[in-house]
Amino acid sequence: MVCTLCPRMCRADRSARAGFCGLGEEMRIARVAPHLWEEPPVSGSRGTGAVFFSGCTLRCVYCQNGEISHTGTGRVFTPRQLSDALKRLTDQGVQSLSFITGTPFVPRILETLELWRPPLPLVWNTSGYETVETLRLLEGAVDVYLPDLKHYSARMGQLCAKAPDYFRVASEAVREMCRQTGPCLYGEEGIMTRGVLIRHLILPGLTGESMKLLTWIKDNLPPGTPVSLMRQYIPCNNVSVPGLDRRITEKEYRRVRDHMALLGLPGFLQEPDSADRGFIPAFNTPESFC
Repeated sequence: MVCTLCPRMCRADRSARAGFCGLGEEMRIARVAPHLWEEPPVSGSRGTGAVFFSGCTLRCVYCQNGEISHTGTGRVFTPRQLSDALKRLTDQGVQSLSFITGTPFVPRILETLELWRPPLPLVWNTSGYETVETLRLLEGAVDVYLPDLKHYSARMGQLCAKAPDYFRVASEAVREMCRQTGPCLYGEEGIMTRGVLIRHLILPGLTGESMKLLTWIKDNLPPGTPVSLMRQYIPCNNVSVPGLDRRITEKEYRRVRDHMALLGLPGFLQEPDSADRGFIPAFNTPESFC
């Protein structure tokens, strides 16, 4: 497998050595369990069945899930084993199923869905750093896209995620997601059954970047595309970048929130207590797997 699944285009033969993502060919997963802390249209009242895949195509210096994204820790799953886990999650009454940072394993995920197609909305929870070509492999398999839109400038893309092309790549990817799903559709209890919901995490000292990203969403995406404006940033992963070693201030949050309101963007706002390590799930423990 010469890998070109992500924008890094590392072309690693992952049957013999790890790619940029730090992963080989086998599907590696660090948590499969109900998760209550996503946006209301994803979690609902009973949670989403969250599958946290190991590894990542970015190198975010502040990653809250650094334990799995930077080290690749987790258990090996076959498509059959993942299919069985999805059945167990569905039987537990979750209202959607979420594949989180699954890009390195797209072929294995598609094999899984050929074995069994869950009767729930399938959510692709992603950093936004995706190629259009890989997203087109997912067309018809994914119901809801939940991408991050992290950085606007090449400088911050490089400093924060080791990806100076982040915005160029992610903006093209988000457009493709919107093309695939069309307008947002909602089912019982307001659960999203189709569409794109964009997440943006406000970073300390970078409110100008946040405002530019929100303006881009307003000017370039279909009207009504919802945004989740997140204020949950806490310094994690031993972040050493100057300025990122603190939480955002209330003034910073209000500045970005008010800009979102001025633009008339629909969506969701996080409560102040979301900036708490208690919301980071446990990974790769016996309790992490349903």
